[in-house]
Amino acid sequence: MWSPETLGILIFTFVVAGLVKGVTGMGLPTVALAILAAIFDLAEAMVLMLVPSLVTNIWQAFAGNALIDILRRQWLLLVTGSLVTIILGIFSTSVDTAYLLILLGAVLCLYSVFSLLTPQLNLSATGTGWLPAAMGAIAGTITGLTGTFVVPAVPYFQALGLRPHVLIQTMGVWFTLATLSLGVGLNTNGNLTGEFIQLSTFAIAPALAGMWIGQRVRNKLPEQKFRTIFFLTLFVLGLYIAFKAILS
Repeated sequence: MWSPETLGILIFTFVVAGLVKGVTGMGLPTVALAILAAIFDLAEAMVLMLVPSLVTNIWQAFAGNALIDILRRQWLLLVTGSLVTIILGIFSTSVDTAYLLILLGAVLCLYSVFSLLTPQLNLSATGTGWLPAAMGAIAGTITGLTGTFVVPAVPYFQALGLRPHVLIQTMGVWFTLATLSLGVGLNTNGNLTGEFIQLSTFAIAPALAGMWIGQRVRNKLPEQKFRTIFFLTLFVLGLYIAFKAILS
């Protein structure tokens, strides 16, 4: 039977993570992992965020009319990233959890710094050669080992100069495939247990409630101000996770 403390942690985590996604269009898995990895085992945290992430990302992936074009243009990154995620997800249990937590903390810190500095990168949507495959391989490695989807896929998509609604949908497509691939990897190595899937399913409602709140916050709070607070908080959480793992 789940303790009230566990349920309370899940509700708090996914309301906050859903709120962030409601305001910015991304960040639910990242925020959820940043909080849960400080409390649970990393593999358990990755499983707990799977179902809410999948539900919200499927909605984002299909909320637009550019799906076919996205698959046609981004197939190399999507396929490479998915395959590498599955492979690394399978073998993630053979790596010392402390090293994975340090990697997760470093990814969160680097992502926060990158987002706060907002460097103006520009890439042509065509003629990028094998760069999509390289981005997919790196993104799949980080996703398979830490459960974090955003780096470097999101900065890469932003650098392509996609229209805002296409960018949001493109992120949703990658996030959906990454979630499914991570689930396959975790299931293969035996981490996808019924108890944690039930807890993850329980977290759908708090995540949707948080998204609902976030959509209303977005209308009242300047997004740039929220982003600054969000990424500073994420940076601190990343440092905490990394140093906690180092000291342990």
